[in-house]
Amino acid sequence: MRVPISFPILSLLSCAVCFALAGGATCLAQEGDRAAERERLVQEIARGGQGAPRQSAAPPPSLSGDAAGAGMPMASSRSVQEHTGVRNGAVLEAIRTVPRHLFVPANMQRDAYANRPLPIGYGQTISQPFIVAMMTELLDPKPGSKILEVGTGSGYQAAVLTKFTPNVYTIEIVEPLHRQAAPRLQKFGLGADRVVHGDGYFGIEKAAPYDGIIVTAAADHIPPPLIQQLKPGGRMVIPIGPVHATQRLVVVEKDAGGKVRSRSVHPVKFVPLTGGPREGAAKR
Repeated sequence: MRVPISFPILSLLSCAVCFALAGGATCLAQEGDRAAERERLVQEIARGGQGAPRQSAAPPPSLSGDAAGAGMPMASSRSVQEHTGVRNGAVLEAIRTVPRHLFVPANMQRDAYANRPLPIGYGQTISQPFIVAMMTELLDPKPGSKILEVGTGSGYQAAVLTKFTPNVYTIEIVEPLHRQAAPRLQKFGLGADRVVHGDGYFGIEKAAPYDGIIVTAAADHIPPPLIQQLKPGGRMVIPIGPVHATQRLVVVEKDAGGKVRSRSVHPVKFVPLTGGPREGAAKR
């Protein structure tokens, strides 16, 4: 005999599903409500983050290198330009469809769709959504592109990138964060060969070259291994500057002849890249 399920039981089941997806968080709202929050966030990002973009932050990986620009064939560098608002419809749709609350700790669920960075433990953060969108727009990934992310963190930026191409690789130096992000990113089609624990300063050489590289922590110079792993015609987006100070978001482009040009597009503030030549020698 079929037993009808009452509305209260259905509500409890719905909350149980929400509880599981949020990694143990209380069911704060139905999925429809969270979709509405995402839509409000998308509109805010399109307007330029309402003045908040300077408060960016991001996950971990790699640095501690030599003198700035050591070994880099930099042809030119243009001055900082303010980046106001995200206009790329595909980027906005990716932010709209990737549920950020799945990448936010249980105790931060209420603020999952606030346009600001949030702590994820181990001294790291999930980046401000405006910065995630802006960096994705600057990277300009195409269908089928091979993309490397340095600094998996929560996995949110990598999940956004999968909306453009399935060929996403991401590397994280903080082992507990890697363990947390890996199962989340499996749901976005990224297996163990794509979500790597290691020192991102050195990239993932076995999968190189890459059409695009996105670095989610600030370095004091552009890591030479990442330039080497960037395909001719490829593009890298990376924050450059000192720790505990305003940095600049830099777009690096390699032409067909291997010459590298850079331009600064926006002031930002990221956590520092860790690892690099001295720290990473024993980790590779």
